[in-house]
Amino acid sequence: MKLRLMLWLLGLLLKRALRRKPRFRELLTEMRGLDWGIATEDLSVARFYRMSPRGIRAGAGLPVDLDLELRFEDEATALKVLKQPTQQAFLDGMIAGKVRLVGDSGDLQKLQKLLRHL
Repeated sequence: MKLRLMLWLLGLLLKRALRRKPRFRELLTEMRGLDWGIATEDLSVARFYRMSPRGIRAGAGLPVDLDLELRFEDEATALKVLKQPTQQAFLDGMIAGKVRLVGDSGDLQKLQKLLRHL
C-alpha cells in the first residue's frame, strides 16, 4: 500500500514540477519526452508516467511501449531504493539482483536528471 501511494504522489510531484519549475520544463523539452514505469517483478504494483513538454500523464499498470522500466523484486526493495534514489542504491540493487532495468541506461540517466528538479 505504501508503494502505491508513493508512486501516485510521484505523479503529482512530476505534474507540479512541470508547472512550476522552468529547468524541469527545459530538460523535458530537450529530451522530447520520456515514457517510463515502475513495477514489482510480479506486477502486483505497477505505475507508468508519460512525460512530454505538453503534460504528464500517469496511470496504473505497465504498458509494453515504455522507453524505460524499473522492476523491483518486491515492495520492500522498491520502497528502500526509491526513498534514497541515488545511483549507488540502483547499482547495488542491480548487482544484488533486486532491481532490474528494462530499456536503455541512457534513459535512466535522463530520468535522474529530471528527478533532481522535483
